[in-house]
Amino acid sequence: MRVKIKAIEYYLPSATEDASVFKSNNPDWHIEEIEEKTGICVRHVSEPGQTAVDMGVIAVEKLFASGISKEEVDFIILITQSPDYILPTSACILQDRLGLKKTCVAFDVNLGCSGFIYGIAIAGALIETGVTKKGLVICSETYTKYIDKSDRTCRPLFGDAASAVFLEACSHDTLGPFEMGTDGSGFCDLIVPSSGARISQGTVQNLKLFMDGSKVFMFTMEMVPKCVKALLSKAAKTINDIDLFIFHQASKVVIDNIIRRLDLPKEKVFINFSQIGNTVSASIPIAIKDALDQGRLKERDQVMLVGFGVGYSWGGCLMRWGVNS
Repeated sequence: MRVKIKAIEYYLPSATEDASVFKSNNPDWHIEEIEEKTGICVRHVSEPGQTAVDMGVIAVEKLFASGISKEEVDFIILITQSPDYILPTSACILQDRLGLKKTCVAFDVNLGCSGFIYGIAIAGALIETGVTKKGLVICSETYTKYIDKSDRTCRPLFGDAASAVFLEACSHDTLGPFEMGTDGSGFCDLIVPSSGARISQGTVQNLKLFMDGSKVFMFTMEMVPKCVKALLSKAAKTINDIDLFIFHQASKVVIDNIIRRLDLPKEKVFINFSQIGNTVSASIPIAIKDALDQGRLKERDQVMLVGFGVGYSWGGCLMRWGVNS
């Protein structure tokens, strides 16, 4: 796609949870063992009244402060599984809160850890077909609102965050090819049960996240290597041609095993989950921004982005960074 990412910003809530909080809530937990496995030491937690829209507004306002003009924004794609309301569409609320023009296209995409890849694919298609010219892909999640304090599987992993990415047309191919897929047979392995219209008879609605960690891990180990290999084949490239791999920042055990299964050079894999946690759809854009700020992502680098998880859903793409014009 002749579409490029021009700018990225993100927002992390100021409140955090670390080992000391877990120990006070769950003294029977072996915190050191959990941290060794997950690699996550700190997670950011949204305030009780703070929503995905609230966090998205802050992330986008940071983009505007960096020089992006709100008059340029032709579309908003909000990737979230924690919308402010079942309806109306949270992206519509964002359009108003940000003071964007009324000709701005705005819609939500209900996807999790693969959501950013799908979001930039949709944004790229809107731009390349001439439907729009420039716009925003916003990823904002407040998963912690769905997690029980005693949930040993989910609580040590997930953190809240919002990212904002501005895309525009470019004279060179910078995005693609894409490789995406779905296996809905695993929908019940990562789910907030009885949270929509399908409420089990006799069930009191209690919005709590459930994850079968072992099944989600097995899915990841099966599909992510396949996705990477298929994407390389589609692009007629090898691992040696990729300057940096940015995977969804699921956890240490997941990333370590992806590296092992694909025999990737560790220095080519960017990792930043330790002080952030698994921020679902926001994890890849946050990692891109951190890699750029840390000098790990350089002009014209060939980058592979891969997201995977809830759904089951996965998606990967190649990105040539920093192509001007």
